[in-house]
Amino acid sequence: MSLAGRRIGFIGGGAMAEALAGGLIAGGVSAAQIHIAEPLAERCAQLRDRLDVAADTDYADAVRGSDLVVLAVKPDVVPTALAALRAEDLDLTSPLWISIAAGVRLETLEAGLPAKARIVRAMPNTPALIRAGATAICGNAQADASDRSDARLLFESVGFAWEADAENLLDAVTGLSGSGPAYVFLFLEALIDAGEDVGLPREAAERLAIQTVYGAAKLALDGASSPAQLREQVSSPGGTTLAGLAELDQGEFRKILARAVAAATRRSVELGEGS
Repeated sequence: MSLAGRRIGFIGGGAMAEALAGGLIAGGVSAAQIHIAEPLAERCAQLRDRLDVAADTDYADAVRGSDLVVLAVKPDVVPTALAALRAEDLDLTSPLWISIAAGVRLETLEAGLPAKARIVRAMPNTPALIRAGATAICGNAQADASDRSDARLLFESVGFAWEADAENLLDAVTGLSGSGPAYVFLFLEALIDAGEDVGLPREAAERLAIQTVYGAAKLALDGASSPAQLREQVSSPGGTTLAGLAELDQGEFRKILARAVAAATRRSVELGEGS
């Protein structure tokens, strides 16, 4: 399946919108089928130069005639953007609406659009910028299986996409994969510092640590073995890895990560309640 031949509009032209548009083009969608609306004229010029897509400051232009519209503005801009579109002579029930506005609930999106609007809410993460993202989606009652499939295809153009069967799971996704890159970056910082502490030059410690995390993630993605099995394979009895893992266990590494994910999940719930 493909989104080739579909007209796709973007409300908002930030980094994630650019990444999604670029992924679509790489996946076979013609640049001529994409229209991005962005308030900053200078940014519109950048998008035209980089992607060869239509880009201007008029939200209505991006919606008119589109099969899918991606709402990619900041969360606090969503009500204003939808109100501006309602004031135009547009059929807002025709396109599938896909929102990547963090924390903005389906209920809020439904309140800003006509009653029959088909809406999918998505939670992508920053590695989507290099087409290695992890995204979860959830549709409202009006979004059917075909709509949800289209949304998955959109996000599969920049990585992996998973469909949640309940919107509240997107808070857990936010705590895990939404905030997860920051946990990995902190782990990398600590690993680099630790390598330097045991005598490695800073540059070598940094390169070795980043390549190690990349290689380990790639092994896990290959799927031949589970992460637990992979860990066991490099943990020889009485060896160096077990000595290091024992220290992580003593420091309750697993519990610390669990607390981090839970804290981020709770914060996502709190932010959603205010949206």
